[in-house]
Amino acid sequence: MFTPTVRARLRGELIEAARADGEVVGAALVGSAATGREDAWSDIDLVLQVRSGVEPEEVADRWTVAFYERHGAAHHLDVVAGGVLYRVFLLASSLQVDVSFWPEDRFRATEPGFAVLFGEPQPSSEPAGLDVSQEVGKAWLYALHSRSAIARGRMWQATMMLDHLRDQLLVLACLRHGLNPHHGREADRLPPSVLDALRHARATTMALPELSRSHQALVRTLIDEVALYDHGLFAKLNAPLGVLSRFDA
Repeated sequence: MFTPTVRARLRGELIEAARADGEVVGAALVGSAATGREDAWSDIDLVLQVRSGVEPEEVADRWTVAFYERHGAAHHLDVVAGGVLYRVFLLASSLQVDVSFWPEDRFRATEPGFAVLFGEPQPSSEPAGLDVSQEVGKAWLYALHSRSAIARGRMWQATMMLDHLRDQLLVLACLRHGLNPHHGREADRLPPSVLDALRHARATTMALPELSRSHQALVRTLIDEVALYDHGLFAKLNAPLGVLSRFDA
């Protein structure tokens, strides 16, 4: 397990590496370290501004070699969002390090916590919000699959689909209450009445009757959530969601 001291030392080394890299012209910290919320479990979030005319993927690949050779990386994955490459490293110590590689003309703050270390960022922009209608669509899609899995006696598939449905309900509730829905970061701040309903709706066993009960409770919660969000959408979805909550042949 990593310690805050080890994390701070590595962060310092990465910042110095960024300053010494001729193809990196700017850097910033984001996440908990930039907002004063860092604790013993926090990761490292470093944003790099890549010089114009240089491919960010090439810089990322060079940095990746260093992570494996010098910093004890065990694995990594890529996430591309908004045309920006986010490379996420898992170190042997279990420390997560996120390094994003931004084209020079796109380097900017997209969240409140953006502590510039060096370089000239572009004017900040608001991150694109989630499309609530799209998130509702994901929820009823998971509900469709949970219903059919239960009807077919596929307990593990049903359990997975019910978990996804519950996660979508958390996303919708967070959006309605103005909380950050990403990875459940602020789900614990939801009102007790919301969390209690989802807690009671969660299946306590993998027995089919209990999975059926959970499915029905979660779909009813989805109906309530849609009604609170948009009366027009509720008018369209109330009937099919009501049918979806049942297991009629």
